[in-house]
Amino acid sequence: MAQNTNQPEQELNEIIKMRREKLAALKAAGNDPYTVTKFDFDSDAVTIKSDFEQYEGKTVSLAGRMIARRIMGKASFVGFEDGAGKIQLYIRRDDVGEEAYAAFKKWDIGDIIGVTGFVFKTQTGEISVHAQTVQLLSKSLLPLPEKFHGLKDTDTRYRQRYVDLIVNPEVRDTFYKRSAILREIRAYLDSKGFTEVDTPILVPLEIGAAARPFKTHHNTLDMDMYLRIETELYLKRLIVGGMHRVYEVGRIFRNEGMDTKHNPEFTTVELYQAFTDYVGMMDLVEELYKRLAQKICGSLVIPYQGHEIDMGHWERLTMVEAVKKYAGADYADWQTDEDARACAKALHVEVDEHATKGLVLAELFDAYVEDKLIQPTFIYDYPVENSPLAKRKPNDPAFTERFEYFINATEFGNAFSELNDPIDQKERFERQVAAKKAEEPDSKAEVDYDYVTALEYGMPPTGGLGFGIDRLVMLLTDSASIRDVLLFPTMKPLD
Repeated sequence: MAQNTNQPEQELNEIIKMRREKLAALKAAGNDPYTVTKFDFDSDAVTIKSDFEQYEGKTVSLAGRMIARRIMGKASFVGFEDGAGKIQLYIRRDDVGEEAYAAFKKWDIGDIIGVTGFVFKTQTGEISVHAQTVQLLSKSLLPLPEKFHGLKDTDTRYRQRYVDLIVNPEVRDTFYKRSAILREIRAYLDSKGFTEVDTPILVPLEIGAAARPFKTHHNTLDMDMYLRIETELYLKRLIVGGMHRVYEVGRIFRNEGMDTKHNPEFTTVELYQAFTDYVGMMDLVEELYKRLAQKICGSLVIPYQGHEIDMGHWERLTMVEAVKKYAGADYADWQTDEDARACAKALHVEVDEHATKGLVLAELFDAYVEDKLIQPTFIYDYPVENSPLAKRKPNDPAFTERFEYFINATEFGNAFSELNDPIDQKERFERQVAAKKAEEPDSKAEVDYDYVTALEYGMPPTGGLGFGIDRLVMLLTDSASIRDVLLFPTMKPLD
């Protein structure tokens, strides 16, 4: 006989049918579980199990989901999960009553229940709650995925995160840690005198930056608007206005590719501090990341995707030093742009026929250096060609006071001594917009002249830093993909 390949689907449909019939029967008997409005609970599984001596023999009330059940005639053992953790329930007919026990046996795995009982240990030593009353609080009409060998397909997990959170408690732990990471970042910055602010998400200009924005239209104003690709320019306006330490935990949107490290919407922290420079930002990053590793992971040495990352030690290299170390190419040997291009050719790195020394240096860094930076490393002093918002180095104007930092061959953040010369800034903006329009003739990119005006009122020397929350959470939770740390990552509809 041919195997019925539709058997799991048929079985699922039968389960759904039975559960709906049970719900109809409950409603017909006047016991509609969806009419329950509240249940007062006073403890949780983790607290009880971690402090058993204090709870033994005491009556507690718990609310959560039934995730397993073993009926043994007049008594049953129930696997129970309340959002904090799991604990066993012991439910006996003689304690809860014959009618309540008969009703309980008709409930399904996945139902939301409330229980009141006393804490004890079974003969096998398992901490449990001996139920005295049980109540159905909400009905589950769909079976949990364990019925069909669990929820393992990552695409389904991301699309149905609500199910993923139910059946994979470690996923919940990741997002609890994400919340804890954000609290620690805020606590650290607040302790340093920073003020958290909010700036616009809908902005009137497409700026000349390389990132591609999402576009929308404001009907009342009859104008196109864009979802922001950064929070930088508004935050630096606040520095001009005298708010000398500001930060924003902000949602950013970029209409670009998706992979294990990129999602079209993501979260960043950008912060700006007057009267410091990029070295001050390096010190802040190192101090913050050490604190986060210790607070979240309990150690300065943390595991990430097969590597042991030592957050207690950070290397600092200029881009010139890094390229010399890993590619064997010395910027000091290049007398002309042509020398640089010849070096790139010898190292089998393609560059534009008009590439300058600075652009060649950046290309060699991408080709030879980045994938070597496993341990925490600051790369600083970037060429002016690819740093339009950073201040030039006073003793070498071909470079800027900019750094990026790398962990596990991935860029985690970007920082500058901020450019506060309005004339230089205006010229760089105009060149950036012209280059973008030359590359994309239909581009609507514009110069943000209002920001230039702000600089003309005078911005103090300022250090600025931006870093992605999502990649940081990946690092501190040993998660391989950005989708593992976003509750609802962007997904293409199934239809």
